[in-house]
Amino acid sequence: MSNVLAVNTANKTFFSSGRKTQALSDVTIDIVAGERVALIGASGSGKSTLIRAICGLEVLDKNSGALMIHGREIQSHGQLSKNVRQIRNEIGIIFQQFNLVNQLDVMTNVLIGICPQKNVFQIISRQFTLEERAKALDALETVGLVDFAYQRASTLSGGQQQRVAIARALIKGAKVLLADEPVASLDPESSRKVMETMVNLSEKLDLTFVTSLHQIQVAKKYCERTIALNKGCVVFDGLTKDLNATMLAELYGSNIGNLLMEDDFNYFEGVSNSEPKLALVQ
Repeated sequence: MSNVLAVNTANKTFFSSGRKTQALSDVTIDIVAGERVALIGASGSGKSTLIRAICGLEVLDKNSGALMIHGREIQSHGQLSKNVRQIRNEIGIIFQQFNLVNQLDVMTNVLIGICPQKNVFQIISRQFTLEERAKALDALETVGLVDFAYQRASTLSGGQQQRVAIARALIKGAKVLLADEPVASLDPESSRKVMETMVNLSEKLDLTFVTSLHQIQVAKKYCERTIALNKGCVVFDGLTKDLNATMLAELYGSNIGNLLMEDDFNYFEGVSNSEPKLALVQ
């Protein structure tokens, strides 16, 4: 399999109030097509910084190497590619905060996903073609929310809003799906639905899926590969099934409490395994 994502010697330093923080230190990873990868680590380990760098929202230090998506350079040596906006069309991004416009209906929120491909006048006047609107409905059908297309986003539950965010990420035809703590603010049942939606989509649409997570048990349930970060360094990169409490304690020491929360052990307790998965468009 060919590499979809390549990160070569990623370094990122933040300066605040005279203090220097090394958010990423010589991070090098390769991810192939179709992989489902969890990024784990305590708060401040560099997970979100890495995801933001992959999609070009964070510029790395000048002593970094290249960061490539499908062989195309999104940034290198502290500079974004001139084609960064075009390359971003290959990436769908989902954040912990849903970033929906509550006053707009669900359909328009999904259509916002293709706004980078339009001019300012078209966006302000909401000039979307019939084909674009059809794609938005298809994306909503895929995440099980087509019946809510003309409902205001503010009326949806947290889990439903996150699924709208997934549809918005999909509408531009991205082949790489990045998710930064996508279930951190959701209850267990909503979290399960959102994670199942993203995993089902990655299989159905042949997406490469990379997500940062706090909950180890969620990573074990949905991602076959895990990359663990500690203080900006990769300290584990391998099969998720090989992770165990002893290894995690060795990797994270006193920070293990931020990863192995009590909810991890009863995360899906009481949730029926017999419930059918969300239907996907054939």
